[in-house]
Amino acid sequence: MGRVKVGITIDAPPRRVWAEVEHPERHVDWMADAVAIRFTSRSRQGVGTTFECDTKVGPFRLTDEMEITDWRAGKVMGVRHVGLVTGTGRFTLRRARRGRTRFTWEERLRYPWWMGGPVGGVVGDRIMGRIWRGNLRRLKAQIEG
Repeated sequence: MGRVKVGITIDAPPRRVWAEVEHPERHVDWMADAVAIRFTSRSRQGVGTTFECDTKVGPFRLTDEMEITDWRAGKVMGVRHVGLVTGTGRFTLRRARRGRTRFTWEERLRYPWWMGGPVGGVVGDRIMGRIWRGNLRRLKAQIEG
């Protein structure tokens, strides 16, 4: 199982950053790889919320099925990936100096055989790390702008 961890410091307090990331349907506004999000549960926030995320990375398109497994308002959002790509993900917000926020995104993913399995995962993790760093730069610009 591969692991990708990226982070950024955002010039806004954690409550402001959380106000942007607590709405999964709005993640498509700053995630280049997320095309569309459809909820499959009645809830839209909190533990137990489920949704499908249409994802596009280069020529690969898939629907990522996720469930929110950890929700600590203003601090943590954790998900479990249960579709073709499986694993876990987590956003963590931590107060930084001068009223800023350190935002960390960590994923542990297992890729299907047709994407190269563990070997494809090494390449996939590098590609996803680059994409997610760009996503965090977009989130930072959106919040600070």
